[in-house]
Amino acid sequence: MRSPARPTASPDQPGLFAHAPLPVAALDDRGRLACLRLIRSENVGPVTFRELINRYGGAEAALDALPELSKRAGRGRPLQLFPRASAERELEAAARCGAQPIFTIEPGYPRALAEVEAPPPMLYIKGDASLLGRAMVAIVGSRQCSAAGMKLAAQFAGELGHAGFVIASGLARGIDGVAHETALASGTIAVLAGGIDIIYPPEHRSLYERIAERGCLITEMAPGYAPRAQDFPRRNRIISGVSLGVVIIEAAKRSGTLVTARYAGEQGREVFAIPGHPLDPRSEGTNGLLKDGAILTCCPQDVLDVLGPITGTQPMRMAEPSHTAPVIRPSATVDAGEDDLHLVASALGPHPVDVDAIVRATGLPIRLIQVALMELDLAGRVERHGAQLVSLRPHEAD
Repeated sequence: MRSPARPTASPDQPGLFAHAPLPVAALDDRGRLACLRLIRSENVGPVTFRELINRYGGAEAALDALPELSKRAGRGRPLQLFPRASAERELEAAARCGAQPIFTIEPGYPRALAEVEAPPPMLYIKGDASLLGRAMVAIVGSRQCSAAGMKLAAQFAGELGHAGFVIASGLARGIDGVAHETALASGTIAVLAGGIDIIYPPEHRSLYERIAERGCLITEMAPGYAPRAQDFPRRNRIISGVSLGVVIIEAAKRSGTLVTARYAGEQGREVFAIPGHPLDPRSEGTNGLLKDGAILTCCPQDVLDVLGPITGTQPMRMAEPSHTAPVIRPSATVDAGEDDLHLVASALGPHPVDVDAIVRATGLPIRLIQVALMELDLAGRVERHGAQLVSLRPHEAD
């Protein structure tokens, strides 16, 4: 999964990528307006934006040159320049949301992302912009994750955050949400597929608001833009682009998570895959990544050992976490409904997990989970392994 030409030096060192660097200088309001108009003008994509800025030294001069350039190239009608009034309305809408634009030609744009091929010319950011200047690791995975997957996401996000990395993810259900929640205190960045004011999924409103206060939200889309299916791969490319490496926790054979892994490989990022049970379909993708050369990853220290030399820091040795299984005393007065049984069964997989992990995955009270496990056990659907560990029986995990 790693590019054979992958640099082994810090991403802050110049000359790691082939394209010509853009001039970097702080923009005033007039300059931002011109850059936005250039980006939104007809036929101006990321590569064209870069070439125009390099050729003319600024967006205003490039805008002035566009009509003549298109005419010389044989275009039958003039290019449609993005109207000044429309650009002003977009920037005003972003300001009302508490967001601000940042362009590739400005200081503060994520350096790692700026160095990928054809980076987004502009991002809207909301929250702590200083996080964009720190080393990042992405943690992504299945939306329909198991309790074991959620436990792993929390462990990796917590320990990598403690080691100094900002955790990047996509604000999706499942693994993404757990990674963000865990890393709020140490630093987390959520990459959105829609506008900065569009919360998706809607149930992550509270998480969105807390990231806006304590972390950072970023998107390349205009305010008010509702994401479509084709926008999520673009978001995934940014997730891998801002990061030094991507940790994959549970991914089905065909999933958006694997799109992120593919982009990471193309961008020369490290791809860390956590192996899963062969009978669990949520592990088919991650196990396939390992066959394709991803880094076998069993604990956060595996990530730190690889990224330490890349960042120019010594690999850290993390203390072994201590896990104490809770003592569960079920209550015969609690009844589990069909929805509760389904929720508990959905959180389980072939890999044994403790009751604590099921609590975090389902949000159900411990006593209700214990009753549900008892009923599932009576139905022959779960297997107990001692020390409060439980898993689905193999035929249930198919």
